[in-house]
Amino acid sequence: MFPPTLYSLSTRYVFVHRLSRLSTFVYSFTARVRGQEPDGLEPAENREKHHDVNWATAVAPVDIAEGLMTDGSIKALVFDVFGTVVDWRTSVAREVEAVAKAKGWTVDATAFAVTWRAKYQPSMDPVRRGEKPYARLDDLHRESLKAVLAESGVADSLDPEELEHLNRAWHRLTPWPDSVPGLTRLKTKFILATMSNGNTALMVNMAKNAGLPWDTILGSEPAQNYKPVPKVYLTGADWLGLRPDEVLMTAAHNNDLAAARALGFKTAFVLRPNEHGPDQKTDLAAAEDWTYSADSMEDLADQLGC
Repeated sequence: MFPPTLYSLSTRYVFVHRLSRLSTFVYSFTARVRGQEPDGLEPAENREKHHDVNWATAVAPVDIAEGLMTDGSIKALVFDVFGTVVDWRTSVAREVEAVAKAKGWTVDATAFAVTWRAKYQPSMDPVRRGEKPYARLDDLHRESLKAVLAESGVADSLDPEELEHLNRAWHRLTPWPDSVPGLTRLKTKFILATMSNGNTALMVNMAKNAGLPWDTILGSEPAQNYKPVPKVYLTGADWLGLRPDEVLMTAAHNNDLAAARALGFKTAFVLRPNEHGPDQKTDLAAAEDWTYSADSMEDLADQLGC
């Protein structure tokens, strides 16, 4: 069961409603013991069939799928972004290639991008384990970039402004061709938000650059941690004022979906077979029976009736 702070208002409403029903029963029972006819009750001959009370359901909070005010239908879609919505590999390689040409480096731009990305998960692990306080992904990316520059034999070849410009290549990633059309269609029916490890400024700048139609930015910075720590997903649902089962977590990565589904989220797999290039070995199909499985963002829009 989720902490009380994550209950929706509708769940609290049902609890109060049932508590009110229990109070009425106690009042009626007490009156009968005293030999009195409680105000507002049916005649005795019509009441016998109502004398049993299910104490387990009289005060228990509503089940997560129960109907009153919260029917469990999808109200929002939240998205992994790197790889699911945008093509980080090609985009970062393009930026590295431009810098390499200007600086006269002899580097493989795609290999540089892949090596930089390979430091992504390890850089977040100390935060996830509680060994370090939360740091924005921009800051983690910068430290990783310095390490890759050193490994590539071009350490200290960028001044601070040039270093920051290259570091912010992640703010300028190009979306997959179907992303903007598909998201635009989905937005006609649902709230759309990020559920990314990218910090807020990174996500906002990327959205402005790529035309991504988010309604709001959720994910790591609001939660001050990184996926797949449960707090990241749950904070997103809470900030939307929704229960997890009213939110569809959408990603091209099966492990991301597994973490979200374990917390009660609905899930959608979107295939991105070229995220890691022509030799990709992972996430080439839905690994489990997710709520939805789509070949593209527009396919997902079709399935959701947008």
